[in-house]
Amino acid sequence: VQLQASGGGLVQAGGSLKLSCAASGHPFNSVGMGWFREVPGEEREFVARISWRNGIIFYADFVKGRFAISKDTAKNTVSLQMSDLKPEDTAVYYCAASKSSLNWDLQGSYDLWGQGTQVTVSS
Repeated sequence: VQLQASGGGLVQAGGSLKLSCAASGHPFNSVGMGWFREVPGEEREFVARISWRNGIIFYADFVKGRFAISKDTAKNTVSLQMSDLKPEDTAVYYCAASKSSLNWDLQGSYDLWGQGTQVTVSS
């Protein structure tokens, strides 16, 4: 099973992008899918997570009201709609699959990672 993230690009501040994460098959009975982001020299940080079974969603405080995570269980895809983007949202965004319903904001709870997609927001 592999995760393929796509949809990144260059956008002006205030603009929008939609990231998608496609899994080649249902990720080994994963419980949920998350998005993280990483800036060079900094720690990878949690962005959002959605549960496959019941659709429960968590967001990092800094994206609430601006980003929306969604899933298509039939297609094994998870999307991240990003709006009102800011220069500080510039990062490589990673999708990941987790077998755990706990510690959903920690990298260590995720077992399978996609390759990352670059998002650049210009001021």
